Amino acid sequence: MTEHESFKVRIKVRHYELDTLGHLNHAVYHSYGEVARLELMEKAGVLSAGMREAKLAAVLLESHIIFRRELRAGDSVDVSCEVKFGSGKTFHMDSNIHKVDGTLAAEITCTLGLMDLDRRKLVDDPRGRMEQAGIDMDVLLGG
Repeated sequence: MTEHESFKVRIKVRHYELDTLGHLNHAVYHSYGEVARLELMEKAGVLSAGMREAKLAAVLLESHIIFRRELRAGDSVDVSCEVKFGSGKTFHMDSNIHKVDGTLAAEITCTLGLMDLDRRKLVDDPRGRMEQAGIDMDVLLGG
């Protein structure tokens, strides 16, 4: 990935994911975003032994979606994922769902935190704690 290229996964819309109008069910858009988030986290090592040993886990706190275009069975989509850290206890993993022709179908914004699994509380500085646990930040941040 280049500095300006976000992580992407390709997914084919399946017939059983449709609503009664023949469009992709609204909840499945969120599932597609989850697929991209987990694939990126796996690639960067967030799901690795280092995080388990540090007794840390990423937790989803909020998810918001804007629907732009309908998706139908047989469509293939590219689902991106971009990670953004700020200065607090939370960070963002945002996804865009594009049809292969480039049409934006949905925008998903997610707020996450990094939980201390013993204390059951969010940790300060999730980026720093991930770095300490051996996460590949270049992969996670698309650098």
